[in-house]
Amino acid sequence: MHCDVLYKMQVNQGSLDFKDSNQLEVNLKRLKEGKVKVQAFAIFIEPSLPSDQQFAAVLEQIAFYQNDVLGKHPEVKQIKKWSDIHELKENEIGSFLTLEGVSSIGNDLDKLEYLLDAGILSVGLTWNPANLAADGVGEPRGGGLTTFGFEIVKRLNERKVFTDVSHLSVQGFWDVMKHASYPIATHSNVLSLCSHVRNLNDDQIKAMVERDAMIHVIFNPTFTIEDGENNLVTIADLIPHVERLVELGAVNTIGFGSDFDGISTYIEGLSHAGETQNFIQALLERFTEEEVQGFASKNFLNHLPK
Repeated sequence: MHCDVLYKMQVNQGSLDFKDSNQLEVNLKRLKEGKVKVQAFAIFIEPSLPSDQQFAAVLEQIAFYQNDVLGKHPEVKQIKKWSDIHELKENEIGSFLTLEGVSSIGNDLDKLEYLLDAGILSVGLTWNPANLAADGVGEPRGGGLTTFGFEIVKRLNERKVFTDVSHLSVQGFWDVMKHASYPIATHSNVLSLCSHVRNLNDDQIKAMVERDAMIHVIFNPTFTIEDGENNLVTIADLIPHVERLVELGAVNTIGFGSDFDGISTYIEGLSHAGETQNFIQALLERFTEEEVQGFASKNFLNHLPK
């Protein structure tokens, strides 16, 4: 449910080949090696970019997606509506766009509608800072959604698009829980196991379970163990996050969020999409085959907006 390939392509201005560039943790070769059937491509804009340039940067990332991901690789298909997933052929890989923060639209809902028409199927209201819609986890004020933010959630509900809570302030999270028809955490782990501000606390996880909302674990060492950026982190360190989610009732709502191409340190044996099956095998040692099938795909397919 999350990778930052498009941002990395934009930074490198088209010099990275999606087919097999080793600089891309998610590329076509590695998706095939990892047996990844569907990959979400996030649009992320650096908050330091002047606000009047942000929407153009979003459009440029969409152009990289259309031209460099889809245009050059016909086996990669865009999912523009959820039912498209069920139309994928055996040799095809599904892909869809997500938006990581709405700063780029300013206060213009027409820009949001344009992006939804372009195929964005999951929207996080914020990255870490605050914007006109809500406070992110990095905003000391810790406020929730604004009137504008609530209007965005209403539009997402109408369009059957996920509202992503992974970067929201705690108050923003609770506002989304009350108002979003399709809440999701696209890349978050468990706060009680690692005190990263972006991880979800037990009450948040229980609320997600009550809403039957998906939680996708992130393959980032800093979200996995304390001081993860300075210590060796293994797949065995990530398994307890899945175990804790299961303990809290999320066995049918767990998925994978990776955050590949948006991270700078890596879990040993899970450093790119091609190593996804290493995680699958480790999960099979701890959980039943049916449960792991759920984590890997069936949970997500069972929770597509309708």
